[in-house]
Amino acid sequence: MTTAQTAPFTLEQVGTGTARFPSGVPIPTHTDQMVDPYFKTRMPKEHQIDSLLFWPQEKGIYPGVVLLHDWWGLTGQMKDLGARLACEGYVVIIPNLYGRVGGMVTANDDVAAALLERQNDVNVITDINSCCEYLNTRNFAKRNIHGVVGYGMGGSYALRFACHRRRLRAAVSYYGKMVQPRELMKDLFSPLLYHQAGKDIWATNEDLEQLCAAAAEYGKQAEIHTYPDASHAFCNEMKPAAYRADTTALAWERTATFLKTCFQGT
Repeated sequence: MTTAQTAPFTLEQVGTGTARFPSGVPIPTHTDQMVDPYFKTRMPKEHQIDSLLFWPQEKGIYPGVVLLHDWWGLTGQMKDLGARLACEGYVVIIPNLYGRVGGMVTANDDVAAALLERQNDVNVITDINSCCEYLNTRNFAKRNIHGVVGYGMGGSYALRFACHRRRLRAAVSYYGKMVQPRELMKDLFSPLLYHQAGKDIWATNEDLEQLCAAAAEYGKQAEIHTYPDASHAFCNEMKPAAYRADTTALAWERTATFLKTCFQGT
């Protein structure tokens, strides 16, 4: 049984903001902008990542968490999750992973599936990596002390990104698909927490079996929890048919404990 924890900060103590920065290139600092008189008028060549920021307003330096949205886009529910993660003591950045295809948000599963089909995985991983580099320019975020948390589509990207960035400290995937090819798991260096919905028909039992087998084969640290009666998107209040409040609460407590353990001592 998981014991409920009290977050160190309340929602009233969390600051919010937006950020826009280039993908795949060095992030301009405040000093860079000050010495460049044409910064505001120059047309950038690189894709610009639009994102939301949440952070504890109490003065300090906090670990960073990149929060990755599901295939419905950057919804209000994801914003709520970002604020809740910040209450746990993290600087949270939520990139719009659909920025390259118009930045859409939808409640329609068919539209969401079509948006996912248009995604370029290499570009998305580059965008997520640039989020970490952006956090490195913030004076209230610890440098290179980062984790990633993702749901559904974002859970798939969280797992893939954890196999990409060696300096990552933690990865949490909610009902994400297994990386392909499975050999990518050789490059997983951070601890992984995976939440599986037992009745999921998108991230299937086969995905979980492959994940378990690869983690065992390559000696990776993977903590896996299965919720037998839960369906895909059991954390999404916008999907009443799938949403399970009790399961969501349990998974959240496990996530909060996992992140705290991974960032302990940093």
